[in-house]
Amino acid sequence: MNAAARKIQRVYLTLTLGNTLAASFIWGINTLFLLDAGLTNLEAFAANAFFTVGMVLFEVPTGVVADGWGRRMSFLLGTVTLAGSTFLYFLLWQFSAPFWWWAAVSVLLGLGFTFFSGAVEAWLVDALRFSGYEGGLEVVLGRGQMVSGVAMLSGSVAGGVIAQATNLGVPFLVRVGVLVAMFAVAFLLMHDVGFTPERSAHPLQATRAVLKASVDGGLRHPPVRYIMLAAPFTEGVGIYVFYALQPYLLQLFGDPRAYAIAGLAAALVAGADIVGGWMAPRIRKLVKRRTSVLIATNILSALVLVVLMFTTVFWLALALLALWAVVASAGTPVRQAYLNDMIASKQRATVLSFDSLMGSAGGVVVQPALGRTADLYGYPASLAVGGALQLIAAPFILLSRRQRPQADTASEGSPGAAP
Repeated sequence: MNAAARKIQRVYLTLTLGNTLAASFIWGINTLFLLDAGLTNLEAFAANAFFTVGMVLFEVPTGVVADGWGRRMSFLLGTVTLAGSTFLYFLLWQFSAPFWWWAAVSVLLGLGFTFFSGAVEAWLVDALRFSGYEGGLEVVLGRGQMVSGVAMLSGSVAGGVIAQATNLGVPFLVRVGVLVAMFAVAFLLMHDVGFTPERSAHPLQATRAVLKASVDGGLRHPPVRYIMLAAPFTEGVGIYVFYALQPYLLQLFGDPRAYAIAGLAAALVAGADIVGGWMAPRIRKLVKRRTSVLIATNILSALVLVVLMFTTVFWLALALLALWAVVASAGTPVRQAYLNDMIASKQRATVLSFDSLMGSAGGVVVQPALGRTADLYGYPASLAVGGALQLIAAPFILLSRRQRPQADTASEGSPGAAP
C-alpha cells in the first residue's frame, strides 16, 4: 500500500470509528429504551421496522445525492440528520409519546443512516483505486470492520453502563454530541478523490440518468441482482436478532434492569466484528470463490439460531450468539468486496444504497413478524424462525455463483474490479 492509499485508509478508518462509536451508544439499550417508554414488544419492533421503512424510502434518493452531489456532502448531511432525529427520540421518551410519534421519528432516523450507507464505501473504493492501490478489497474493508467492532464494543458497553448509572435517555444525548464532532472531522478530512459528482443544471434529469444507470448495473446485472435478492433474508433476520439479543439475554440472566448485560449483547456483536474482519482476508486466501464463503457463513449462522431455541442456560446462549456473530461477520467484508468488484464507479453509491434498501425491506417485514412471534411463543422460538428464514438466502447466492462473474474469484492484484 503506497502513501496515498494509506492516507485514504486512515481517513476511512477515522470516519468509521467515529460514526460507529456515535451510533453504538444506544445499540445496547435501544429495545429497553422503547419498552421503558411504554411500548409493547410488537410496538417496539414495529418502531424499528419504521426505521427500516425510512431506509427503504430514502436509500436510493440519498445514493443519488452521493453520486450527484458528492460522497462528502452525503456524509455531512447524514451527521446533521441523525443528530437531530436522535434528539427527537430522547424527547419522545421524556414525554412518553404515543406509538405513531415513534414511528414518524424512526423514519427520520432511517433517513439519517441512508446518507451514510453506500456513500462511505463508494468513497473508499474509488479513492483507493485512484491512489493506485491494487490489493484485495477484503483487506481494507476487513480493517474497517475491525475498527467498527472496536468502536461498537466501546460505545455499546459505555452506553449500557451510562444508562445504568444515570437513565436510559443519557446515551442518546451522548450520541448527539459525538455526531456533531464527526461533522467537523468529515468537513476537514473527507474530500472526494477519484470521483467527479454528476452535477447538472437539470437535477431531475441527472437524477433519472444516475438512477437508470444504477438499475442497469444493479438489478439488471444477474450476479448483482441475486446477491441483492438474498439481502432481505440475511439482513432482515440480522437486524431482528441484534435488537432481540437485549431482552432475550436479560430474560435468561433473570434481571430485567441489568442494563450492563444489555450492553454486553451489543459488545458481543462488536467483538465478533473485530474477529470476523480479521478472518475475512485470511479465509479468502484459503477459499477460491467468494460465493463459497457466503453460502457457508449463511448456512452455519442460520443453524446456530435454530439451536438457540433449545438453550436455557445464559452462558451457553452467550457462547452460541458469539459464534453466530463471528460467522456472520466473517462473511460481511467478502460480500462487500464481491459487490464492489461488479459495480461501476459512477453508480457505485447508488447501487450500494439499493443493495442496502433490499436488506432494509426485509427488516420492514421480518422485524414485526418475529417480534410478534416473540410475544406469542418467546424469544428462543423467534430466533429459530429467523434462522429458517435466513436459509432462504442460500439459493440466491448460488444463482449468483452460477453466472460465473470474474469478481467471484478476484483476489489481491487480480483484475476483478469494475471500472
